[in-house]
Amino acid sequence: MPRAHVNGLELEYETFGDPARPTLLLIMGLGAQLTAWDERLCRQLADHGFRVVRYDNRDSGLSSHLDDGPQPDLGAVLGGDPASAPYLLADLARDAIGLLGALGVDRAHIVGASMGGMIAQQLAIDSPERVLSLCSIMSRPGDPESGLSTPDATRVLMRPRADGREAAIEAGMVASRVIGSPDYPRDDEELRAYVAASYDRSSRADGFARQLTAILASPDRTPGLKEVAVPTLVVHGEADPLVDVSGGHATAAAVPGAKLLTLPGMGHDLPRALWPRIIPAIATNAHAGGGRRMSDDPVTSPQ
Repeated sequence: MPRAHVNGLELEYETFGDPARPTLLLIMGLGAQLTAWDERLCRQLADHGFRVVRYDNRDSGLSSHLDDGPQPDLGAVLGGDPASAPYLLADLARDAIGLLGALGVDRAHIVGASMGGMIAQQLAIDSPERVLSLCSIMSRPGDPESGLSTPDATRVLMRPRADGREAAIEAGMVASRVIGSPDYPRDDEELRAYVAASYDRSSRADGFARQLTAILASPDRTPGLKEVAVPTLVVHGEADPLVDVSGGHATAAAVPGAKLLTLPGMGHDLPRALWPRIIPAIATNAHAGGGRRMSDDPVTSPQ
């Protein structure tokens, strides 16, 4: 896969569809790799008339890991002191803007899931001139009341990393079962293959705490979301234990004119059985935002 040099980092990315089409940028969540956006889902989105881009955030997958920089004091951040956070969601949003610049795209449709939804929201707040439409999936606006996790989901999120490939695969499967969709459980063989492929692509977990700190140390986006003026879709599972559906309601309530799609039986994943509802909804929202490339209307982007 190609890499883009952005903000002093290298970001691994992959594209699908015609480069002449409007770009739809997919941003994944905490500790997740670009492969968490299923390739079949990406191709189906591309079939709706987009150039689809998925990428690894900094500190995940095959993108740059910030091992040599300042490291967070997670306990202090959890206690309310964000000073040790090496970066914030706003920095991750600037990475996304830099990637668009490297691809020659001045405006894009932004779709984010979980932490990726938070990054997408921040991008729309900080760089509205670069956003054609916004879709926030299984995410929250960062206020202290909405989108909280169940105790079981919190435990599986915060447990120590398993030691060794087989233990890590088993742990990944357990985590997927805890936070996944109760009405749409994944086949054991398919789930094992996905978790194993993710581990084999990149088994590094040292960036997880830095990404988590970015979430915890970033401010509430609710005031900024009130200024978002592009077509916005919020998608959320009604059975999400990691980010309660109240996070989706709060996000949609914050953005003027936002549309909310809640799905019964969906947890903190994107079950294939629901793609026939999710993909057209994303495409419809994006088509409402139009699109063009940088060559049509140059905008200087940060590098």
